[in-house]
Amino acid sequence: MSRGSPAGARPARGRGPDPVERAANADRPAQQDRPSLPVILTGLCTTQIIAWGILYYAFPVLSARISADTGWSTASVTAAYSAGLVVSALLGIPVGKMLDRRGPRLVMTAGSVLGVASLAGIAFAPNYPVFLVSWLVAGAAMAGNLYPPAFAAVTRWYGPRRVFALTVITLIGGLASTVFAPVTEALAAFFDWRGVYLVLAVVLAATAIPIHAIVLRRRWPREESGDDDGAPVSADPDRQYARGVMRSRVYILMTVGLTLGSTAGFAAMINMVPMLVERGVSTALAAWILGLSGFGQVVGRLFYWAMQRRLGVLARHMWIYGLLAVSTAALAVDSTHAGWLICVAMVAGVGRGISTLLKATAVTDRWGPRAYGRLSGVFNAPVMFGVALAPALGAWLAQLLGSWELMYLVLAGMGAVALAALAFSVPARHPSAAPPQ
Repeated sequence: MSRGSPAGARPARGRGPDPVERAANADRPAQQDRPSLPVILTGLCTTQIIAWGILYYAFPVLSARISADTGWSTASVTAAYSAGLVVSALLGIPVGKMLDRRGPRLVMTAGSVLGVASLAGIAFAPNYPVFLVSWLVAGAAMAGNLYPPAFAAVTRWYGPRRVFALTVITLIGGLASTVFAPVTEALAAFFDWRGVYLVLAVVLAATAIPIHAIVLRRRWPREESGDDDGAPVSADPDRQYARGVMRSRVYILMTVGLTLGSTAGFAAMINMVPMLVERGVSTALAAWILGLSGFGQVVGRLFYWAMQRRLGVLARHMWIYGLLAVSTAALAVDSTHAGWLICVAMVAGVGRGISTLLKATAVTDRWGPRAYGRLSGVFNAPVMFGVALAPALGAWLAQLLGSWELMYLVLAGMGAVALAALAFSVPARHPSAAPPQ
């Protein structure tokens, strides 16, 4: 109802109803037909662990078998996978715009369909060009299935309670490697790598497509961007707003800091096993250390909600990205002591786990939820591009410098630069005085 109107009075001509009333009234029709927020969150948690496990984590388990069976070099096979990650990064921007306009249902359902098609293409690829193209399609599927669209969905739907929903999704998603790495290995005992990908394609088709199509039917809330006098707004009212934010020094520094920090952290993690094996650590122990690093990510996310309530935006970034830089530097210590390595890996895992949530809330912590899809899609593009190149970057630095220890020191230096950029990446004024609960 409009301001100053008596109870039950109709809004004055030329003025729209109060935004709060409009949102409440919009949810009344056919409310029984719309999935509740807990149902949506459960559905997204289910599809996140499946999509991450199948589209992202199955490949490291199968890559050696693919190379051995086809005769394609390990570098070529990995390059196709990395190319898919690059496509995922580049598509983050248009996908973000579509999310703002249409919501997640179309994006995530189409992404699931593309995922099934890409896995079938990978499985039946008769030659390397078809294999490469299939991974490019898989990259498009990742853009529509993984964290960014799920984060956009719960950020808009959950509003002030978004941190709770984001934490739950990343907790479940963080278990994808724990679940699907052994499942993929178990399937490889019964099928060749092509058969494994076909089985995984069937699993993705039977779960992600119907869940996204059915569970994400909830009305997509419109962002309030008109003035109080009901002045007409453009067809894309948040475009100029988003452009202004993206041109700001704060947004640029945030993007630089998150990109460098993510690239350094992922390069440190993905090169940990070959570095440890070269030092003389057994393959089994190196795998356990990497696995405990992944467990550390889940542990870290458990504490993010408390951290978010007690520390400001700047303090959270300084603590976590400082932790990542220090733990990366600690890996440069030439040690094979299991206790030391496990401790460092766990600490690094905690930092990486919380950094995922920092990226998920980077936009809303600084500018609120308005134009979240656009703003997060643009800064996520270079972040994902850096992550895609991180494995090759780490190996190249180690070869160039002739030392894993020097490589980790360089990565720690990148982390320090990221920390410096993030120190100036918070606006002087936040759009809302109260932090999200």
